[in-house]
Amino acid sequence: MTTLLVIDDDRLHCDLLQVALARHGYQVSTATSGREGVTLFRQLRPVVTLLDLRMPEMDGLAVLKELRTYDPRAGVIMLGGGATEELENRARELRVTDFLRKGLSLDVLIGAVHRIAQQARREASSAQSRTATEVDQTPEERILVVDDDVMARDLLVRFLSLRGYHVRAAKDGREALRLIEEMPPDLLILDLVMPEMNGVELLRTLAAREYAGRTIILSGHQNDPLLADAWALGPQEVLDKPIDLERALMAIQLVMVCREC
Repeated sequence: MTTLLVIDDDRLHCDLLQVALARHGYQVSTATSGREGVTLFRQLRPVVTLLDLRMPEMDGLAVLKELRTYDPRAGVIMLGGGATEELENRARELRVTDFLRKGLSLDVLIGAVHRIAQQARREASSAQSRTATEVDQTPEERILVVDDDVMARDLLVRFLSLRGYHVRAAKDGREALRLIEEMPPDLLILDLVMPEMNGVELLRTLAAREYAGRTIILSGHQNDPLLADAWALGPQEVLDKPIDLERALMAIQLVMVCREC
């Protein structure tokens, strides 16, 4: 039976999630404080942890940081009622698996749990078939999504995270530069039109710094005046907005394969 952990200072919310998830065949434990949650996480090693962002004494970000120290790959869904964009980005930087707003329907939450649990089972099965040497030599593919459109950015981050990529996000070019300096991504998914530093300006800055990663451009329309300038800087693909997720995934997989060519 798949083990889940709910960490939320709201006892009623814990009980609600415990009952709802148990009906779907999960074994659910709960904790009503961050410190208790960290202790249970270490004892139980749950496949998925549902973590409230706002808690007294030890909030969700502090808990997530400790969970990642103990298990960098465990499935963690942050429940962020009233979260600001800054708090959500901090959770992404700590490699939260998914970030959901409190108040969404239980169907959405349970669907996210199902997907992450299934992904964890696939990864466990795959890991068993590899030798220890192969595991050590397998790089984790890192993607940075840069887009000032919150909905488009969040959609891509969630979609790609659930497909096994390590995804971070930036709301503009300046934040992207900081994240690239910290950990260069294998692939940059970059919106062209952004305030302060647009996509072309970011690509020029990265070219001057000899950035070696691949780039996929997001463009609102093919006659965007910035698009010709962007093509001159050598991206591997251009995707139209609004984003077709399945086409985007195919393009990403192709770019990731071809980077080894």
